[in-house]
Amino acid sequence: MSTVWQFITRRRGGERWHWTDIVTWTWLIGGLIIMFGPAVWLTLSSFKSPAALSKFPPTILPYVTQEVRVEGFDKPLPLYEVKLPDGTTARLAEKRRIGVIAQMVDPNDPGTVHKININDRKPVDMVEFATSNYTEPFLQFDFLRYLWNSVFVTVTATIITLVINSMAAFALSKYKFRGQNLILIIIVGTLMVPLGVIMVPLYSVVSALGLFNNLWGVILPTVATPTGVFLLRQYMLTIPDELIDAARMDKASEWQIYWRIVLPLAAPALAVLAIFSVVWRWNDFLWPLIVLSRSSLYTLQVGLNVYAGQLNVQWQYILAMTVVTMIPVILVFVFLQKFIARGIATSGLK
Repeated sequence: MSTVWQFITRRRGGERWHWTDIVTWTWLIGGLIIMFGPAVWLTLSSFKSPAALSKFPPTILPYVTQEVRVEGFDKPLPLYEVKLPDGTTARLAEKRRIGVIAQMVDPNDPGTVHKININDRKPVDMVEFATSNYTEPFLQFDFLRYLWNSVFVTVTATIITLVINSMAAFALSKYKFRGQNLILIIIVGTLMVPLGVIMVPLYSVVSALGLFNNLWGVILPTVATPTGVFLLRQYMLTIPDELIDAARMDKASEWQIYWRIVLPLAAPALAVLAIFSVVWRWNDFLWPLIVLSRSSLYTLQVGLNVYAGQLNVQWQYILAMTVVTMIPVILVFVFLQKFIARGIATSGLK
């Protein structure tokens, strides 16, 4: 641990700060805030109550106004630090508010009512994490159903994506045939076609096949990705052709060569594509929203839209469930991150 700390705190100028040390630390700290600041803000905001979310200026920690029980009142009253007309301060509980004037009482003397301008007081805040933001969606909404649908779509689409893209990449990298380069150019060229252009014909095809309101209608149109074909093809080009020729001399079929030789050697690139596919499918919102109209088939991203009504948006639930949806992607990245640098570096991507 001491070695790591010495490496982090070492300076180019020795014991004194060099200007490059200042620039480096400023750059690193700034980048850290830009990258992880929104995620930290999202996580902390997911524990805020609706009142804390609407507070301005916003706060980082989930503050709530402290409440106190006062004799004669059924519910606890919010507590405020009040500046009295004589210049002293006191902690009073708000009984009622009319316009900019609040009727406030002392918790120890509830019989005396003070009329205070709201500008002469500030709430007594304390940090409190609203864990109900995470528990209520499981009790009031069919969150587990949405979660299962997303897991099924993501896992199934990722497996099919790996199989189809690896087959296409194997053919384009290890076979020589007329029009090979043209096919590759067409596949890569589809990257420049936005989803909005093909959305209507794609919907017509899905509807004609009877896949409307079906999770397979979400899965199948997205399994063939030009990015995956190009990534795997560039990686498979690094596999020696002599190895495949030797397998053919040993009477291995093309399927055996693909399944037992090429796929194991292309594992780093497959892991990179698996990470991309998981992120794409898990975060997909527009296409599932178009294909699915039954709430029992909603994926998690579409299901979160349930909390956004016409007159009321339950931001506390949306933020909490958004944090939950981030967890699977983070876990996939943590366990497969060692393949990312190796797979991208050897697949020809810049």
